[in-house]
Amino acid sequence: MPSRSRPVSTSPRRVLVTGAASGLGLALVRVMVARGDDVLATDLQEERPDALPTGAAYLTLDVRSDEAWAAALAHVRDTWGGLDVLVNNAGVAAGGRIDVATMQEWHWIVDINLLGVVRGCRTFTPLLKAQGSGHIVNTASLAGLVHAPGMSAYNTVKAGVVALSETLSHELAPHGIDVSVVCPSFFRTNLGASFQGADTEMEEAGKRMVSRSRRSADQVAQTVLRGIDARREVILTDREGHLAWRAKRFARPAYTAVMKRAAARRVGA
Repeated sequence: MPSRSRPVSTSPRRVLVTGAASGLGLALVRVMVARGDDVLATDLQEERPDALPTGAAYLTLDVRSDEAWAAALAHVRDTWGGLDVLVNNAGVAAGGRIDVATMQEWHWIVDINLLGVVRGCRTFTPLLKAQGSGHIVNTASLAGLVHAPGMSAYNTVKAGVVALSETLSHELAPHGIDVSVVCPSFFRTNLGASFQGADTEMEEAGKRMVSRSRRSADQVAQTVLRGIDARREVILTDREGHLAWRAKRFARPAYTAVMKRAAARRVGA
């Protein structure tokens, strides 16, 4: 997907963010409220999370529920009459080798990380089409572009989000709707708390990568906001991500050798 960008818009927007109680979702809510946007933060909690800034509204939304999405659409229509930006950010983490991770883990992560995004896009696309404008922002991961060993389920769902986003960027362009996909590499967040599964070795490796990152969710959110403002189709948030993606595209043999060495080290661990 080419990373085209348009002139930056600075006018206030009506924004819905999923997975907004913590991590990147919360950081995005903060920077968008500070920017002057009207933000509807959504997450699983019944009560409004204390961490949300006072300028954000809150709505309970389980991205696995079609009924909850329908309620979110009704709320947006009744409150704002339309929507400018939909941020499908809710997600969980799972790492596991193909013969260790269970099918239950696969169903769990597919339903949240991939189908949760699909439901959001399906729910709000008719509204965006009717108003002839809008911007869908889907949070994937660098794992959607660069596929390290031992993370088959996570890589697969994030690659699916990238594919969905590229498809919709073409499909919805005639309707005046932009689509972006966010692909950060590891940054400090509480995402590791959602790790679950049978492959505890890969889980611990993933948690170490998250905790050792030099980047915070707030830093990543600032980069993402600039990408959203510029309507970039692919939003890479750090130098490592740019280098890894370029290596896969333009130096494939070297990229493959690095990935195979990583897999070999895991066997010897």
